Amino acid sequence: MKVLVTGFEPFGGDAVNASGDAVRILAAGWTGPDELVTAVLPVEFDPVRAADGPLLRLLDEHSPDVVVAAGLAGGVTRVHVERVAINLMDAGIPDNGGAQPVDAPVAEGGPAARFATLPVKAAVAAVRAAGIPAVVSYSAGTYVCNATFYALQHALAQRPGVLSGFVHVPRSTEELGGSAESSALSDGGEAHLPLEAIAQALEIVARTALAAARGDVVEPATAAGTLH
Repeated sequence: MKVLVTGFEPFGGDAVNASGDAVRILAAGWTGPDELVTAVLPVEFDPVRAADGPLLRLLDEHSPDVVVAAGLAGGVTRVHVERVAINLMDAGIPDNGGAQPVDAPVAEGGPAARFATLPVKAAVAAVRAAGIPAVVSYSAGTYVCNATFYALQHALAQRPGVLSGFVHVPRSTEELGGSAESSALSDGGEAHLPLEAIAQALEIVARTALAAARGDVVEPATAAGTLH
């Protein structure tokens, strides 16, 4: 089978983006047997939504069985496996191309929301079993990450059978000046995880989805909801 995993370039004045760095680590250490395709996407609204943009072009080019898109959520303490994308762009800061859409749809005429089709609860359980903090998330925000997630699910709605979703990751320990052996959460400053742990989490999500595509993993009927 074939799995596509994407991350993002730096944005918002940052020099690095843990999602893009983790995808590069994942690519370097992937052992198969399934084929892995990776890409680092621009942090811009238009390219991720465009039919000839990098994300949708990758889908056409590689016809993956599984797609895991990843992005940075600075300040989070855990890996967030996202469950729902909304058809809304409401940017608090400009993207890397200078665009700052407000109250605009990702896809004109599209439904208000699209859901991940990969097994989010099973993926979170598998990441936690590896000792990496993770949670099911019900909001991917309204910036480029959510737009990418929505555009992905919107495009794949026409391709039944492809399991796909989005993962938000914390900043990397290395970015914040710590060592790879630092605490998995916080040393009194901003929350972080070592890059290797972030890459491992993305691999686990991808492999869990691949196993689900084969029928070897079933989404557990356990609660993962929130009260607010």
